[in-house]
Order: sequence, then C-alpha cells, then structure tokens
Amino acid sequence: MSSGLYNVSKNDFDKTFDPKAIRAYGDTMNDGKVQMSFTLPVKNDEKGAEAARLLAKKMGIADPSVAHRQTLDAEYTFYVVYGSCVHSVDYTAIQVLEVETETMEMEEVNEYIRSNIGHKVVVIGASTGTDAHTVGIDAIMNRKGFAGHYGLERYEMIEAYNLGSQVTNEEFVQKARELKADVLLVSQTVTQKDVHIQNLTELVELLEAEGLRSQVVLCCGGARISHELAKELGYDAGFGAGKYADDVATFAVTEMVARGLGKK
Repeated sequence: MSSGLYNVSKNDFDKTFDPKAIRAYGDTMNDGKVQMSFTLPVKNDEKGAEAARLLAKKMGIADPSVAHRQTLDAEYTFYVVYGSCVHSVDYTAIQVLEVETETMEMEEVNEYIRSNIGHKVVVIGASTGTDAHTVGIDAIMNRKGFAGHYGLERYEMIEAYNLGSQVTNEEFVQKARELKADVLLVSQTVTQKDVHIQNLTELVELLEAEGLRSQVVLCCGGARISHELAKELGYDAGFGAGKYADDVATFAVTEMVARGLGKK
C-alpha cells in the first residue's frame, strides 16, 4: 500500500513496544528521534556546524543534522542538533530508590501529628551555602505554596521557619539548636561543578559533630537532587522536581514517628 509520492507503507508505522529495548519516540515507535542542544567554543561557520554534527554522531546520534545555530560570542556558538539515537535501555531492569510514603493532604498531616506526636512540629528550611535562589524553599515553606499545594507555613500543626538564602551551614545548625527543630530542609539550586554535593556533605558532618544528626529528620531538595543521592550523602530523603510541601510533610512526620523523634 502506497501513499502517493512518499510511498509510505502501513508497516512503517507499525512498531512494537519492547520494554527490554526502549528507544526515544519522535514520530513513530522506536524511531529514536531526539533533539539536543549544546555550545561549542568555535566560530559560527560551516566548520563549526560540522564539528557539532560529528560530536553528536559520536554520542550515538545517527544521521545528525544541525537544526539551529546561534552566535553567542566571537568564538562561541550554540547548536541544536536533530537525529536518531541508536541506543536503547532495558526498562524492566531499572531499579530506582525513591520515597515510598503515600502522600497525605494537609489536614491529614495535621491530624497525624495530633494523634502520633501531640505537639507542633518545628521545621526550618533554607538555601544553604552560597546558593542565593529561594524559589525551591519558598515553594515548600511559604503559605501560598506552589501549583495548588499549600506551603508548610499554612499547616496548623507545623511551626515553619524559612531562613531564606545564602545561609551558612554553621548558621543553619545554630538555628536548629536554638529553635529545637524536628525537621531540617535544605534547598540546593546552584549545582555547577557539584558544589551542592560539597555543601550538603559538609552540613551532615557538622550535624554529626554537634551531636544533632540523630535527633532530626534531614531532607534536601532541588532540580538535581534525587532520593538516592540524598541517602548516599547521609540525608533521610531527597525531593526533586515535581515534589511539593505535602510530599515533604508526609515523609517528615512519618519518619519522626518511625524513629521515635519529637517526644517532649
């Protein structure tokens, strides 16, 4: 069966989904179509475009083409490359470490605290180190929250303190001791050269040195934070993109009860 000038058969679109060999999806199943962007320290000319194309090919992109290129500076060019990725992944073999707590809504969290802890839970949060971004911590802490999910300041049974940005680890720990915090939340947005890893690790070491680590629920969050990474660094949980105050609150209070924390 043909389709005029293009001579396309039905079989060209009849692709079987194989969970053991998943490829990127563009127009049809298993076509591997992807679009990537990157910058090269070269002039915006044909030689630079060819360099971008060859680099994409070495990344496993078949028949790459430069769909867009833009001069950033005399010796720097931004490229958008389109092609088909030749690689696949075995979806059935993937195992991801994630927070398994079933998220409760705000009033459910409040009632859980009343029934299982019996007093307000003290939570302090901040963007620590040199990180000046507050969007993440504000979304979790501020009353209005984000995307229809109220922040911790609105929870009746949570006493939330948002310390803002560029809070040193020493200041953070001092405040935790001063307020007798039950839960510590750390937001990390700046991640160039893995500076967030160093900062997060330093906080854990400082809490351990002060004898506070075992007395608090310690969580971190950010676009490049995963639960697996957080656990590796010594945190109780990590929350990445798509997580909200109710996710954090649910984990924090259930973790407190599981570890027998917060008893006055």
